Amino acid sequence: MIVYGVNPVAEALKAGRVKRLLVGRRDDQRLQRLMGLASQHSVPVERVETGELDRRSRDGVHQGVVAEVSAARDYSVGDLVQGADGPALLVVLDGIEDPHNVGAILRSVDGSGAHGVVRQTRRAAALDTVAAKASAGAVSHVKVADVVNIARAIDELKQLHVWVVGLAGDAAQSYESIDWTAPSAIVLGAEGNGMRRLVRESCDFLVSIPMAGHVDSLNVSVAAGVVLFEAARQRRGGT
Repeated sequence: MIVYGVNPVAEALKAGRVKRLLVGRRDDQRLQRLMGLASQHSVPVERVETGELDRRSRDGVHQGVVAEVSAARDYSVGDLVQGADGPALLVVLDGIEDPHNVGAILRSVDGSGAHGVVRQTRRAAALDTVAAKASAGAVSHVKVADVVNIARAIDELKQLHVWVVGLAGDAAQSYESIDWTAPSAIVLGAEGNGMRRLVRESCDFLVSIPMAGHVDSLNVSVAAGVVLFEAARQRRGGT
């Protein structure tokens, strides 16, 4: 797996996942700090030409550094729920394939203190390159459970006493009315199509984010952040 950009590489180094660091020949303070961090973790550093960094990174915005990283640990749905420090708070991705959206959601999961992401293996965005960059390094810290079938994963969550809440633009109930202090999973559907029918019908609740302007919905990654930080607010005691 490949991760590039200063922040994603730094987080991958802190997480102990970097196997080799490729650094351009132009020095600056940020790259020097990364090389120092690599030395602390006994990670080999190789100086390469910019063309090699361009080839390794998908969009070329590598900021002078590319890291070869080990694959993330495999987690199950049960691992995420039972390993949570307190009532589980999870995000379930139903058909979200855009790596920029996936990366931004991972960033909100990490920032809000949620406990992990459940996603379907088929058609899932790779969690390196573009998604890693969009996550600002959160991809190295967020636990991800890959599943074959989202509807079955939701059934498993229910068996583990987790309330499953689907985010749908046409739902009458507001996301603010949910008690997010209970074990909860937020289900997010793909841009445009939303949740698939069976997934939608499997949810315990359907909620929406009330919109006051002219557009009728938010980008899915923005919507994820809104709901996750409401959950975090309630879990802090409503402050």
